[in-house]
Amino acid sequence: MNYKNVLISMGMLASLSVYSQKIAEQPTTINTKKFGKGILNIVDKDSTWSMKFSARMQFLTKANWSAEPGAESSTSFAVRRARLKFNGFAFSPKLTYKIELGLSNNDIGGANEFTNNAPRVIYDAVVKWNFYENFELWMGQTKLPGNRERVISSGDMQLVDRSLLNRHFNIDRDMGMQLRHHFNLTDKFLVREIFAISQGEGRNITTGNLGGFQYTSRIEMLPFGMFTGSKGDYKGADLKREEKPKLAVGVTYDFNNKAVKTRSNMGSYMRNDVGFHETNISTIFADAMFKYKGFSFMGEYAYRDAKDAIAKNSDGSLALDDNGSQVSVLEGSALNLQGGYLFKKNWEVSGRYGNVSFGELTGKSDVNNYTLGLSKYIVGHKLKVQTDISYIDEMFTDNRFLYRLQVDIHF
Repeated sequence: MNYKNVLISMGMLASLSVYSQKIAEQPTTINTKKFGKGILNIVDKDSTWSMKFSARMQFLTKANWSAEPGAESSTSFAVRRARLKFNGFAFSPKLTYKIELGLSNNDIGGANEFTNNAPRVIYDAVVKWNFYENFELWMGQTKLPGNRERVISSGDMQLVDRSLLNRHFNIDRDMGMQLRHHFNLTDKFLVREIFAISQGEGRNITTGNLGGFQYTSRIEMLPFGMFTGSKGDYKGADLKREEKPKLAVGVTYDFNNKAVKTRSNMGSYMRNDVGFHETNISTIFADAMFKYKGFSFMGEYAYRDAKDAIAKNSDGSLALDDNGSQVSVLEGSALNLQGGYLFKKNWEVSGRYGNVSFGELTGKSDVNNYTLGLSKYIVGHKLKVQTDISYIDEMFTDNRFLYRLQVDIHF
């Protein structure tokens, strides 16, 4: 048991209890929300600030076995995710904030010297300022405007977890600034533009910037207007049963100048005999989301390459990791296609096809993934049970099956 994390959690709960007692004596209004809308909602009577507190958890069990006769299998149970979220506005509704903290081992893993060897508890810590008309400035740590599936919350997914494309090519979270804007070409045709500049080494890095900066640009087009409900183009399944066809198309270009990690701002550090191998890494994403009367479809494509993909030492020899393997950027491309149909009693059948084709220099085998899923949405994405089975075809090395069952609850 990790007693340090237990003490931190108890301290947070005790602080919240004391804080709740104090605010009860102040000119504020405290409202509890309906299930899935947050545990506590605090609004100052003068409307100068607000805070909503919510929590969520995912419990996952899975079995993994080889398609080869006589091969060993494995099973496991895990708290896949356990998160606390705080959001609201400060001083003005035009100045909002979001804080998301991770508590499970999967959430906080990955500590190293670049994070002060501390658990990576913070997921989001961002301030959003709507400073002029349709312009919004984001400052802090949050998700970069990368592939659509990564930006979709892990609690709003159509299948148990994200795809192979996302695992190998996503650009996740980073620290920096984002400028966002939207406008209408017609009464319905909506266009969004996003530009981000970030540190380029991922979340919770405390040692400063080893390489250059990371620059991300994204444009999104919604020709048939906004999806029904909040962020419908960034939620799996057509839970709103769109009465008219809705489509969102997005393209992202990401450039990481003098990157020092194998997957742009993700992966492991590319060490050599003088410190770190630096190279420019470019990543391109193209994606689409379509929903209509219970049917949904999402498609994504990713491509990554580097100026100098293979890490070398000062004498020109190949840099090797602790296992004696060649250190290089994970170049290649990936495709993810998935869709589903939601029946009247909120049962959904879904399917996914994924392919990852790695560059020759990586020495990795191409992978195909076929998944069939079944979901029961009890209270939308806030309370659901999901299960899926996948056949993973890793060319020339291994073919295996993966079965997963997950319960998801959001307060």
